[in-house]
Amino acid sequence: MKKITLFLLLTLVTKTAFADCGMSAMHFFPATKEISLNSKFIIQGYAYSQKTINSFKNREVYLESGSGELIELNLEEFYIGQMQLTQAIFCPTSELKPNTKYFLKYSDQTENEEREMKQYNRGKKVREKVYWKTTNKKELETLNSNLNIEFEKTEVIHYGCGPSVNAIFNIKNRSKSEIWYKTEVIDLTTNNKKVFYIKEWNGKLNVGHGMCAGAFTYKNEGKYKVRFTPMNTDGKSLKTTDWTTFESPFKNDEIPFGN
Repeated sequence: MKKITLFLLLTLVTKTAFADCGMSAMHFFPATKEISLNSKFIIQGYAYSQKTINSFKNREVYLESGSGELIELNLEEFYIGQMQLTQAIFCPTSELKPNTKYFLKYSDQTENEEREMKQYNRGKKVREKVYWKTTNKKELETLNSNLNIEFEKTEVIHYGCGPSVNAIFNIKNRSKSEIWYKTEVIDLTTNNKKVFYIKEWNGKLNVGHGMCAGAFTYKNEGKYKVRFTPMNTDGKSLKTTDWTTFESPFKNDEIPFGN
């Protein structure tokens, strides 16, 4: 009876508090500002901002230098997450110039998109346009070939707007440079596969979703398998890991919030 009461209470809170998650957001990678002359780029949109990401299939995206020179970015990959996230992966159509500051630019850019293309600079305490500055290196250093990813546990944490649900993996022997993990998850019941680029958080990979958004969702029951391809921001990758199989995180959860 206590479990049923708690479940009903959390359901009510989820419906009434969902607006706390916000209606849109954009994220831009590399997160580091210093890049090589052949860097790749990820633009990721949440909720209503997914409309902008979807538009990249039919519009141009550029890097613009301070002198006004434009370098077009080629859309190489496009992934739709399972919970309000969509991302596009780009590669410059030509090598960038060394020691040059580049700003992101879209064709037919709207005022709202211009507002979204700003990030908070903690040092300056201001919001500023998204930019990257090249070094004089054509390529970054390769990643540590001994990098290892190990399954730790599954976890469900219930919040006001909904649960955070993840399969958690530990990362060992990582390099200091920024790493992207191309993550493939297969639902072994349906054989359906989803792919998304994720980043680590405090030395761990969280494969799933947070309270409001994420790349992967899980059903109440069933088994899944995942594998990772670690790569640097140039797109130079290590060998793809073996598949790791795990149970749905909801299996041992007392409150059945899965799909």
